[in-house]
Amino acid sequence: MRFALLGSGSEGNGLVVQAGRTVVLMDCGFSVAETAARLSRLGLEPAQLSGIIVTHEHSDHISGVARLSRQHGIPVWMTHGTLRMHLGQAGRFGISGEMPEVTEIDPHAAFDIGELQVHPYIVPHDAAEPVQYVFGGAGAPRLGVLTDAGCATPHIEAMLNGCDALVLECNHDEAMLANGDYPYFLKQRVAGRLGHLSNTEAARLLARLDTSRLKHIAAAHLSSKNNTPELAVEALSAALGCEKEWIAVATQDEGLGWREMSAV
Repeated sequence: MRFALLGSGSEGNGLVVQAGRTVVLMDCGFSVAETAARLSRLGLEPAQLSGIIVTHEHSDHISGVARLSRQHGIPVWMTHGTLRMHLGQAGRFGISGEMPEVTEIDPHAAFDIGELQVHPYIVPHDAAEPVQYVFGGAGAPRLGVLTDAGCATPHIEAMLNGCDALVLECNHDEAMLANGDYPYFLKQRVAGRLGHLSNTEAARLLARLDTSRLKHIAAAHLSSKNNTPELAVEALSAALGCEKEWIAVATQDEGLGWREMSAV
């Protein structure tokens, strides 16, 4: 099992997980051409995708899903609330949000895509029915992903405990956000309980988790205006008590290259 990120940030998100011949894309906030180019950097083609799973309906996570699904006949999984909002948004812009095969998921029930087990979980975010995902199951390594959440909850902690790899949102530095040029309402939204995790909040969550099996960790969804990779790395490394070099950062333009996860 292995994972990589096509890109991470407010201009587009996509994460790839592969187990054997099963290749799943979590979110797609890029055009079809851009997605293909970013997949190519990882040695993949869109036709190899076994499915697309969606976290929520914000454009940086879903804007490319329908077109990619239609063009390559890729099945899609998302919650009922996300699907309802996606179709409404597409209709307002006069574009098609239809996809050839869509499965509405129960946000509390695991499901399988080929060789990969997928565990959705509810998160606090300003979307209709947002979820994040843990990949893997019994006898397999576990990848926990948390890229859009306003705060940590006991449920989030339970889902991310004991993972072999984590992709963890470090959206903003609290001081940079407070002193930056965002309008007040946007600062309140980002820092609110339905917004995004700061470096400090991500580090506090990480410190509470069982990380005894952790082999990989990547900071993700960094704000280009309200954060720096150095600040995110400093916060996470302090929480783990590890060398800063051990913390990876997923960027908007380059994403993150393959990280291999050995079987348990």
